[in-house]
Amino acid sequence: MNSIFSLPFNQPVVIFALVLLLILAAPVLFRRLKIPDVVGLIIAGVAVGPYGFNLLERDASFQIFGQVGILYLMFLAAVEIDMYHFKKNLRQGLIFGLLTFIVPAALGMVAAHYAFGAGLTTCLLLASMYSSHTLISYPVISRFGLQNAKSPILAVSGTIVAVLLALITLASVVKLQTTGVFNFVDVVFLLLYTAGYALAVGFSFPWLTRFVFRKISDPVAQYIFILALVFIGALLAQLIGLESILGAFYVGLVLNRLIPGRSSLMHHIKFVGNAIFIPYFLIGVGMLINVHVIFNGWKVAWVAGNMVLVAILSKWIAAWLAQKAFRLTSTDRRMMFGLTTGKAAATIAATMVGHQYGIINEDIMNGAVLMILVCCLVSSVITERTSIQMRMELTAAELESSEIERPKFARQIVAVANPITAEGLMKLAVFMRSPKNTEPITVLFVRNSDDSRSLNAGRVSLHTAAQAAQEMGVVAVEEERFDLNVVSGLTNMIKQTDATDVVIGFHRKANIVDTFYGQMTDTLLKQTLKMVVLSRCFIPISTVGRIVVVAGAKSQYETGFHAWVARIGNLAQQLACKVIFLVSAETSKYIEDIISTDGYSIRRIYQEMTEWEDFILLSKDVGPEDLLVVIGARKGSISYSTSQEEMPEFLSKNFSAHNLMVIYPEQFNG
Repeated sequence: MNSIFSLPFNQPVVIFALVLLLILAAPVLFRRLKIPDVVGLIIAGVAVGPYGFNLLERDASFQIFGQVGILYLMFLAAVEIDMYHFKKNLRQGLIFGLLTFIVPAALGMVAAHYAFGAGLTTCLLLASMYSSHTLISYPVISRFGLQNAKSPILAVSGTIVAVLLALITLASVVKLQTTGVFNFVDVVFLLLYTAGYALAVGFSFPWLTRFVFRKISDPVAQYIFILALVFIGALLAQLIGLESILGAFYVGLVLNRLIPGRSSLMHHIKFVGNAIFIPYFLIGVGMLINVHVIFNGWKVAWVAGNMVLVAILSKWIAAWLAQKAFRLTSTDRRMMFGLTTGKAAATIAATMVGHQYGIINEDIMNGAVLMILVCCLVSSVITERTSIQMRMELTAAELESSEIERPKFARQIVAVANPITAEGLMKLAVFMRSPKNTEPITVLFVRNSDDSRSLNAGRVSLHTAAQAAQEMGVVAVEEERFDLNVVSGLTNMIKQTDATDVVIGFHRKANIVDTFYGQMTDTLLKQTLKMVVLSRCFIPISTVGRIVVVAGAKSQYETGFHAWVARIGNLAQQLACKVIFLVSAETSKYIEDIISTDGYSIRRIYQEMTEWEDFILLSKDVGPEDLLVVIGARKGSISYSTSQEEMPEFLSKNFSAHNLMVIYPEQFNG
């Protein structure tokens, strides 16, 4: 018993139990003191670590979980980015990365030379420490939903540039210290290896992920697979001489589009990371910090104060220059400053390497440790306060623009009967609705007999679809209805719930005289004027490569035009994929106006289609990884033409093996 509770604790159960208590209690305690959660966990690490009350040693478990935590943090930062915004701001992000590297490096070298009398190698090492940073306060951004705001994207983009250049500087310093010469050839080879790594991972990882996701639907297996790719990418980065955090970040970028923000997989990734790995990393950072060294004499205090001042001031100057260059607001400047001030992984590595090779003395190493602590505190506090301010500003802007008339939030019915397709239909419905929509989705199973086989299949379908909605953060109401037939049950439920959209799966042809849509769908389109969405996907909806939308002339004059464009906009934005609109020139103007006005951040191109016959020529480019969306029209509507009568037969003949969705928009305020 005494050995179990002897200090520092070394029994695995005690260690893990104490860490879990810290993860639970520290944020709650420090939140009451108005101290950010990130800071609270770091301070908790200081308190229980070897330089605090010595309750825990920074043993192998902290090294392993700490490394996993920082890799997880970088991966999460990349996978949460909206790739549309990322690519849109990439050039400015690279410029900011150069600024946030050059300014701290230059100021750091000057300060090291004149304040400490340091030589070239020490100045270069300190330059790499000042210029590198860690997105230690990024969980705050995620909590406030600001991942796609411009300044956080610039900070994340700049991180990869600054850390890469800082690590190249560190490698050059070690080479200079050990051989006495700087070999430019080594840097060239590193850049070539990096380019090869980027191409290999960028091509193979997405292909492999699509292949596995199509074969494996188990969410646990998918999560483990993604986590394995993160560490394989990090390991490959280490093998070519890069830091593993760069590999994890890059894997997040290349897998970004395959992990939609509202998917159950993303939910699992964020849950595990925020619950265990990232807090473990933050506590481990705190355990490295020895606050007692500041009392070892005025020299240590002078060195630490100088390093803290240079680190914080240089990052502020870089953010200020970026603000002026890109004409950003003061809130954006504070956000970039807060995110890029934190120091952990690369700075810790540089400190350890510098002390190992005798490049820095004991005083500078102690000063670096205190610099890391202060920078983490400043980063967390600034990011937290700025996030609150930015969220308030964005909310105010949204309220001011609320006068613009937009379609009401979708009230959806998802009709299910087949357990195999139920989950896919639900995911499609969720991706097509606005992220701000809080309306529940009605999951409906209509039966007109007591056949046990169909009854069991229908009830399993209900539970499967409802569970998929729940995992994506959407409330689903399960409804089992006994009615004369499916159409009668559907139309009655539409009236009962005042639904706007009905999502159903494609009918399977029963015989040679059966229609492509089936008698049930044909009848439903006649009995309701609400939006009806027919779907058939052979691949998971999250792996769709492109969306190809085909709409006839005059479709912009239909009642439900704005609504179906909004559904496509939500779907493309959630899947982060390109949309190709095959429409008339006049229709494209109205589509573009809705996308721009409503603020859908999607990549789109328009190809002119004057007649339905043109679609026959253009359709040859639709591939097996694309989703073909055809906008239908009921008889008697403005956009209806005799050519549309041939559309079901054309789709049946040419797209029997393709992912297909047919949307019949609302008609006459149905």
